Amino acid sequence: MARQRKSYPLRIDPDVHAALERWAADELRSVNAQIEFLLRKAVLDAGRLKRETDSHE
Repeated sequence: MARQRKSYPLRIDPDVHAALERWAADELRSVNAQIEFLLRKAVLDAGRLKRETDSHE
């Protein structure tokens, strides 16, 4: 069963968004997927989220 996604409006500096667009394109991701990837990595690295058996990285 697919997990539900939570929608969240995000205000972001245009320069940061442009950098994320370039980075996402380099890794063949959407900007949204890139942001989620980076946030997930950050919370995992900080020990704030348990690692799951199925990979989201």
